[in-house]
Parts: sequence; C-alpha cells; structure tokens
Amino acid sequence: MSNAIVPWTDQERMANAIAKSGLFGLKSSDQVLALMAVAQAEGRHPGSVARDYHIIQGRPALRADAMLARFQQAGGTVRWLKYADDEVKAEFSHAQGGSLTLSWTLKQAKEIGLAGKDNWKNYPRAMLRARVISEGIRTVYPGVLTGEYTPEEVMDFQPAQNAPRIQIIENEEPVDGLALYVPDVDGLVKLYKMCAGDEDWKDTFLDLFSKVGNAKKLSDGEKQEKLKRLKEVNDELFKRLILNDAEEGEHVEL
Repeated sequence: MSNAIVPWTDQERMANAIAKSGLFGLKSSDQVLALMAVAQAEGRHPGSVARDYHIIQGRPALRADAMLARFQQAGGTVRWLKYADDEVKAEFSHAQGGSLTLSWTLKQAKEIGLAGKDNWKNYPRAMLRARVISEGIRTVYPGVLTGEYTPEEVMDFQPAQNAPRIQIIENEEPVDGLALYVPDVDGLVKLYKMCAGDEDWKDTFLDLFSKVGNAKKLSDGEKQEKLKRLKEVNDELFKRLILNDAEEGEHVEL
C-alpha cells in the first residue's frame, strides 16, 4: 500500500507512456488514467494498474494473479487440491475469515451456460482457476477485492437488464436528450445538463473533467475523488461515448 499522492500531471505522463507502450493490454491513456484514480483512492500507487488490470468490454478487470497476490499480502493462504481441465479445487484461509474449500468444475460451467464460449473451450483450466480464486477470496476475505472481478468473469457478464435508476435531486427528470449528472451531497447526484446529442454530451463531460483536473483550489487527492465520482454517476454514457471512442482509435483527451 502507498499513501503518497502522485500529482495529476505525473499520472498523465505515466498513463500516456503505458498506453503507448502497448505492453500491458491497456489501449488508451484515458483508460489507464481512470484506473489510476481508483488505485490512488484505494491507497495503491497509480502505476500498479498496468500490472494488475485488463480492460474487458469497457470494464476494468483485476487479473486473477493480482487478486491472489493481494490476498496473500493481507495474510491469506491458498492450498491447491486439484488443478485439471475438468475441475479446479483449493482451500482458502485467513485469520479473520476462517477457511473454505471451494471447487469449480467444467460440468458446473456447462450447467450455467458458460462452457460453450471460446475461452472455456480453449482454456478450461485457466477459466476454472480464475473462478475459484475470485469466489474463494471474495468469500473468505472480501476486503482485498472491493467489488473487483477477474477478466474471465467480466467476459462472461451479460448486458445488464433493467438497471436501477440513480436518485437525482430534481422534481422531474427531463425526457429529451442525454442527461449529464454531477455528484451532490450524501451520495446523491443532480442533473447538470440535458445534452442535445452524443457530441454535446462528450464535449460537456470533457469540459467538466478538464475544469476539475485544473482546479487550483483542490488538492490532487480531492481532484482524484471528484473525477472518479463524475465517471461513476455517468457510468453508462461514459463507457459508450468516451471509452468506446478511445478503443476505436479516436483521440480523447482525459
């Protein structure tokens, strides 16, 4: 863990270098920068994201090896009992969470409709291992994951249906246009602007992003937190209009 705040300008330079290198699977500097904000908020060095994360279907995914390393660094142990293409089984132990023996089988994956996918056909043992690691750690000592998923799990996600609406501080939400929200007090958000279309929404979002990043009255830590929340409250449109454009090669300055 690192409690030192890395200045925003240094993070931008690191993000650009990581994205340009192409060595870590992170395709654009804005993806890297978004993950760096999360890492710093959790007390880790922003540069660790290059080693620990993949971007899968627009979602940040923590590598199974990184999950296991965090668990072991926090005092957890794992004992592998079976490691084969048809089953992976392990015992996870932690002083605060006790012990758990957990198994994932190929039969189980087939029964829930996962095993027909290419990754399951080609790499069944790796896919089973990732599931065992994620579920075992999340059950025995969830504090080291804070809602993280492995790349293998994210690839199996289905599009969310009927996602809950966020609570907004307005009497009535306007119907037409694309809503851009900003964080408010007590975890709520408020409507900032109803944008005329995709380009208007992107321009407005990036303008807000830039204003927060350049705000002289905010510390680097406060900037990181505000930028993280701005992305979170606009999660769906941020991924579709900002991250997707970056993945398709359009230059997005974040």
